[in-house]
Amino acid sequence: MDAKEKCGIVAASSADDVDVVPKVVQGLEALQHRGQESWGIAAPGKQILKRMGLVTDWASQAAELAHYCGSSGIGHVRYSTKGRSVLDNAQPIQIESEFSIAHNGTIANAEALAAKASEEFGASCDSDTRATGYRLLHHLREAGDMFKAFERLSSELSGAYCFAILAADGSAYAIRDPRGYRPLALGYIEEARTYAAASESCALEAMGAAFVRDIEPGEIVMLNKKGIESRRFSPKVEPAFCSFEFTYFAHPSSRINGVSVYEARKNFGRILAKRFRIEADVVVPVPDSARPAALGYALESGIPMDEGLMKDRYKRKGSIRSFIEPDQGGREEVVKKIIPVRDVIKGKRVVVIDDSLVRGTSSKSIVDSLKKAGAASVKMAVTFPPIRHPCYMGIDFPTKEELLAHKVAGNEPDLAKTAELVAKEIGVEEFYYNDIEGLAAATGLPKDSMCYACVTGDYSKVSEPRVRSERSVEA
Repeated sequence: MDAKEKCGIVAASSADDVDVVPKVVQGLEALQHRGQESWGIAAPGKQILKRMGLVTDWASQAAELAHYCGSSGIGHVRYSTKGRSVLDNAQPIQIESEFSIAHNGTIANAEALAAKASEEFGASCDSDTRATGYRLLHHLREAGDMFKAFERLSSELSGAYCFAILAADGSAYAIRDPRGYRPLALGYIEEARTYAAASESCALEAMGAAFVRDIEPGEIVMLNKKGIESRRFSPKVEPAFCSFEFTYFAHPSSRINGVSVYEARKNFGRILAKRFRIEADVVVPVPDSARPAALGYALESGIPMDEGLMKDRYKRKGSIRSFIEPDQGGREEVVKKIIPVRDVIKGKRVVVIDDSLVRGTSSKSIVDSLKKAGAASVKMAVTFPPIRHPCYMGIDFPTKEELLAHKVAGNEPDLAKTAELVAKEIGVEEFYYNDIEGLAAATGLPKDSMCYACVTGDYSKVSEPRVRSERSVEA
């Protein structure tokens, strides 16, 4: 089953019958960093439009878009962590004639939902999104109301999720799970009287929408011609914001959970510089997500930062992110497009700043290229702690065996010892990790408000509580 998705979603609805499809496409383009395999959009009364590849590959030339319009719509960009990279797995997914659905996250008990859906509807549910959609259809036909239907469904769901749903009547819904693992933001385009929801605030900005607020964990928001209506389907519980969003996944221009991603990343670098006095001549960021951290490190340490590694953006995968490529071969191809700038690094003691180290694929290749380009020495520091455990909430850390920190150090409690073993494996003279306290301090969020399961192996926040509904209405 395609049970894990780390993707981007958009929903929009205009009170003035303005065509929102171009805005949805703009939002998806701004969320391309969250998914690069496929994309799709849905509008009322239209067949869902899906394509493989990047939104920008099609948005400027697809004839279908010229005739694809609607005063409401939803969209999706896909990054799969399990399942085939084929058009059939692209989203949104149509559920009978009632609604279409798009999903960001992981439904941990998808197999149980799929079994019920298959028994009732005869549906083949090869993804957690489709299985959830058919269970929602079951409750919708019983309750006759999307708010009540999702309240009932939520008691069956375990995992991390944000959903965008487009109902047959044109109403769009944006839903965030009770723990708030994945970000979801609400915006408003005043001149078009259009409400929009998106995985990140950067997408709202690309759509021309003013940021209104984060959608709360445990909240469902309906967008339609009347404006918005909001209800809680869950009591407030301890949040579990994904710490990897701040380090890698989210766009640096976004604000998630009230925090500037750019400032958090810069703070990561400052914290590393305060804790580790690394002897070096130049600070080199790994493009692109590590740049703010490298700047923070340089400002705090006094060591100048320079662009010693550049992506070749003129080749097919030059702008692609290596981590969210669906297979190892694709990741290696992306890393090969990172080219050392010899004049910056030749004869220099280089400290490389990266966002994280997962499989070690990128790091080994980058270190080797820097040495071949004449670096006198190569040291490395990363802004995320050692990743030793699988993620069941939608990040592509599926098995311990592929995680480098676990492979070389197991559950070694000493961070410095783990770093020493990793340094030997990837070929650097010295290696340094951030820790959980450093992550929390950089974001300014309470330490217990974030999920660190991939670091600690503590999955106590994975099981969701049974939920209830509390209604609130917003104009």
